[in-house]
Amino acid sequence: MDRHFTLLVGSVLGASEYVADAIAETVRARGYKATILTQPDIDDIDEDSTWFICTSTHGAGELPDNIRAFASQLEGEELSDVEAFIIGLGDSSYDTFCQGAMIMQSLLEKGGATLIADPLHIDVLHHPIPEDRAVEWFEPILDTLD
Repeated sequence: MDRHFTLLVGSVLGASEYVADAIAETVRARGYKATILTQPDIDDIDEDSTWFICTSTHGAGELPDNIRAFASQLEGEELSDVEAFIIGLGDSSYDTFCQGAMIMQSLLEKGGATLIADPLHIDVLHHPIPEDRAVEWFEPILDTLD
């Protein structure tokens, strides 16, 4: 099966975009298709694609501005056909560590989406190059798909 990944990015300073780029490169190297949306909109997502949400947390536990409208679109949406992965970036010195990823996880679960793996929460204090940690986590999972 030709799996297509749509990477949905929530980023303030760009680290989540680097993670999305690294994941896209990894899946393309395996012959899969990858699309990156830095202004995610539900209407722009190929309905047969696997969602891959990469988001940081901003302020007091909020989603970055560029993914907020997408999060609002998901509220009350029927998502039972959606398969997804989530990577959250955060700093564990804050009590809102990876809250953005948790918000997205909650929205997906309420809509009935299937998470293919437990979300990865990357602590940038321990992983200053989060894209390396993301690829290290994702490659073995990719081996189990199709």
